[in-house]
Amino acid sequence: MTTSTAIRIEGLGKRFGPSWSVRELNLDIAHGEIFGLVGPDGAGKTTTLRMLAGILAPTEGQASVAGHSIVEEAEAVKTKIAYMSQRFGLYGDLSVEENLRFYADLYEVDPKERPALEERLLGFSNLTPFRKRLARNLSGGMKQKLGLACALIHKPEVLLLDEPTNGVDPVSRRDFWRILYQMLKEGVTIFVSTAYLDEAERCTRVGLMHEGRLILCDTPQRLKTALAGTLVELDVADARAAREALAPHLGANRVSLFGGRLHLYADSEQDIARAEEHLRDAGIMVSGHRSIAPSLEDVFISKVSAAPPAQEATV
Repeated sequence: MTTSTAIRIEGLGKRFGPSWSVRELNLDIAHGEIFGLVGPDGAGKTTTLRMLAGILAPTEGQASVAGHSIVEEAEAVKTKIAYMSQRFGLYGDLSVEENLRFYADLYEVDPKERPALEERLLGFSNLTPFRKRLARNLSGGMKQKLGLACALIHKPEVLLLDEPTNGVDPVSRRDFWRILYQMLKEGVTIFVSTAYLDEAERCTRVGLMHEGRLILCDTPQRLKTALAGTLVELDVADARAAREALAPHLGANRVSLFGGRLHLYADSEQDIARAEEHLRDAGIMVSGHRSIAPSLEDVFISKVSAAPPAQEATV
């Protein structure tokens, strides 16, 4: 593996019974990069991270993390990484600082380095005022920040985060990402899965995962500019009914809901005119339309709608 690559994935796959959770995954992640893996529940994000962490053995393919094979050198991988699952193992009966010290013991951190590390991690996670508070009495956002601090106590080279801000309030999500950016400045490579597409915009690159396969991978800006045609927002009273009326005529991948608004992927003004005509025929009036800049959510919906169904495993 070249020195510039922190994670290399080659043909990685994992099968559970007759179904593939992950299939034919190929990906290189550079040192000092923050890579975001996006996809719906069941897309294979957690399985991918668990394989990279050496927790699950792959069914096929290979990967190396921080220079070590996840198959032949799984224990060596674990010394180089921090893996934070969706339910990180905090101990509710221990205080904030006691949890940090427990993980320092677990990772065999040099006792001489611990006081400075503890103060630093408490400081940039804004947990210093709560150091004596029991973990069970923390808010959801504070628990996630403590989990991240515990994961960082041994100064890992690679940080694997599985939907770390799921269910966390917006302010705590912002604080969490501020901590990640600080780690990025210090050269830590971050691989994060997220269900929040606004968070994915903060990543160096984003991979869109669907039914176990990586269907698109690039920088957020390139993904958005690569969307075919023009994205148009139609002003209608009932966006859901409008989508149901248009999908049979234009294709499900051409129309999507964005909150309470209807988005149309149009190749020309004629496409817009046709859409408005179909809606009028369905008794749905269009009061106007405008071209808008696509978001990652638009890209994801478009690509997932057009993706072929996953194949079952053959045994």
